[in-house]
Order: sequence, then structure tokens, then C-alpha cells
Amino acid sequence: MRGWAICLLVLALAGCGGSSKKTPVRAAPTPAKDAAPWPAPADAMKLAEKAGLTPETHEFLLLHVHAHLDVFVNGSPVTVPAGIGINIHDPGVHNAKAKDGSTVYGFIDPPCAQPCISPLHTHDVSGILHTEAKKNQFNNLGEFFTEWNVQLDDKCVGGYCKPAAPISIYVDGDAYTGNPRQIGLEDLREIAIVIGTPPPKIPSSFPR
Repeated sequence: MRGWAICLLVLALAGCGGSSKKTPVRAAPTPAKDAAPWPAPADAMKLAEKAGLTPETHEFLLLHVHAHLDVFVNGSPVTVPAGIGINIHDPGVHNAKAKDGSTVYGFIDPPCAQPCISPLHTHDVSGILHTEAKKNQFNNLGEFFTEWNVQLDDKCVGGYCKPAAPISIYVDGDAYTGNPRQIGLEDLREIAIVIGTPPPKIPSSFPR
């Protein structure tokens, strides 16, 4: 009886028969190369073609969906740049300032004289991935990372690679263990890539 009383006391203070505390996720070390943040690359149209996508002279809206990407490194958000998949230097591509002072790219009207925008692109730094296409075919996360010129596979994100860097991926708030490149960019889908220590909360949706 005395033993049970001691066990109950220990359980109340620290747990009896094992601790319920989760092992903290360790921080990701800074890699020697390809560390975040990752800027929008200069050769947007070549990278769109490398991703297997066909650049156009303007947006097509037969398929128009918005997925959202969050990337965290040791709890801090990494900016998904504006202008991925867009030749921002083409004179047919216009820009404007957002309320936060960042630049928004697009507003292509009339069309560019030559292909200037991929059907998969970012207009701003909100993390929204736009698919604006003339065929009913969803893109995937691997295509977007090819356009971003950032490595993404089941081992690495940029220069952060397992096992040195813990990497977790979530889709709509649920842990995802498949090939991250195959995650479909469906409408309103929230994707979170967590490298190293996680943020206080894993996002499961995004403001729109």
C-alpha cells in the first residue's frame, strides 16, 4: 500500500512508469551551402521548362487554384519569394507595391510579346502558389521547387539534409511521409515544411 502511495506521488510530480514528455526536436545546423533564405532565381522561364511546364504570354484561367506553402527553419518562417515562375524583367510584366512594402508581380495585359509566365507561379510573398493554366491538370510541389531552384526530395530541402537536419512535412496540418515532390497543389491546400525545431503551431490552413 505504501509502495502504491509513493508511485502515485511520483506520478503526480514526474510520471510513474515512464515520462510522457516528448523528446525535443533538435535544431538544424546551418549548411555549408544552399541555406535559407532562397531568392527567386533569375532564369524563371528556363526553370519552368526544366520543371516540365510550358511558359505562356499571359495567365490562362481554365484551372485557377491556390495552394499555400510555409517553410520554417528552427521555428522561423522562410519567405517564399514573389516572382517565381515569372520573368519579372519582361516589359509586359507589371508590378505594384503591397501594403507591407513588398513587390507584387503580374498584371499582364496585354500579353507579353514572348512567353513570360509559367502556369505555376507566385505573385507576391504571401506563400500562395498560383496555378493558372489552360488545361485541367494540377501541379505538384516538386515542380514548384524546380522553378524555385531549391532542392527537394525525401532527404533534403535546399542544403538541409537528414540526418543532420530534422525535416518534417505537413499537409493541411497532418504529418506527411510520402515523396514531398508528389504533393499535389490542390485548391486551398496548406503545405508546411519544418526544418529543425518546429514553430509553436503547425498551420493547417491559410488566410485568403
